[in-house]
Amino acid sequence: MGDQAELSVFKPDDWHLHLRDGEQLASVVHYTARRFARAMVMPNLSTPVTDTIQAIAYRDRILAALPAGYGFQPLMTLYLTDNLAPQELARATASGEVHGVKFYPAGVTTNAAHGVTRIDRVYPTLEAMQRLDLPLLVHGEVIAEEIDIFDRELAFIDQVLQPLIRDFPELRIVLEHITTADAVRFILEAPPHLAATITPHHLLYNRNAILAGGIRPHFYCLPVLRRETHRQALIKAATSANPKFFLGTDSAPHPRTGKETTCGCAGIFSAHAAIELYAEAFEQAEALDRLEGFASRFGADFYRLPYNRERIRLIKKTWRVPNSYLFDRDRLVPLRAGETVAWCLG
Repeated sequence: MGDQAELSVFKPDDWHLHLRDGEQLASVVHYTARRFARAMVMPNLSTPVTDTIQAIAYRDRILAALPAGYGFQPLMTLYLTDNLAPQELARATASGEVHGVKFYPAGVTTNAAHGVTRIDRVYPTLEAMQRLDLPLLVHGEVIAEEIDIFDRELAFIDQVLQPLIRDFPELRIVLEHITTADAVRFILEAPPHLAATITPHHLLYNRNAILAGGIRPHFYCLPVLRRETHRQALIKAATSANPKFFLGTDSAPHPRTGKETTCGCAGIFSAHAAIELYAEAFEQAEALDRLEGFASRFGADFYRLPYNRERIRLIKKTWRVPNSYLFDRDRLVPLRAGETVAWCLG
């Protein structure tokens, strides 16, 4: 399997993506559209997407920013706030454009200031989501000062997710960008309506990438990279052919000036080489034959959407990633900047 020179898969979907807005959106959307047929677009803009009208307007801006010839479909989400009304969820579901509601604990990551301050405050909204069969997409971290940053995911599972499953036994939930062996075990033991996405950077890197040999801000993300034992658990889960685990890049572009500063932004941009990097991870695990399920089928099954019919071709050919890309009036430093990727699109 390690010597395989070419691979054809149904065009994959990215079930967790940040595109930003305006000229920043126009700078990056084509990277995703070239590699993915659909993407679940996160709603944490500087002005969060909190209702259906805003979601559809954002979808239209994404489509308008696409270069000619791309058949990309953005799948929209609403931002869960303490005040998101159950009636709005009915409008969102009826629109056919909104496919999930994103739960950010308040302050947990970029543009999360409007997030949920206390989970019991949104129970009426969650009841409506369960009734409407609208999935909840979760940034799974607790950010209390007494909790170590490397323990945030496990604390969220224990303090928030376990009670949610008990109180809403039919609510579909995706634990986004899992990072730990604890999360893998939890998903494996959880009911079928719980699933998880895994990023390429959490599959390929451990926390040494941030700190060994100096602080490297372009590897700083939330949730942070973990120790090697956790990375190995993620590899095992992603390549297991278990449909509870599927692709979600969490590609999150920031200007270089926002990363290389005294208090840098959290986020790794991977959209420029996302499926190629996943191919690397699966090849290293001798599991290339399982990439298509993870990338092209399991997420569609969970979200009850049809498979894509178009195929893409991946070729075992090394290429060098540019040091940076244009990002509005600034530059964007991508994952693997100035280094090589072992696979390329055909």
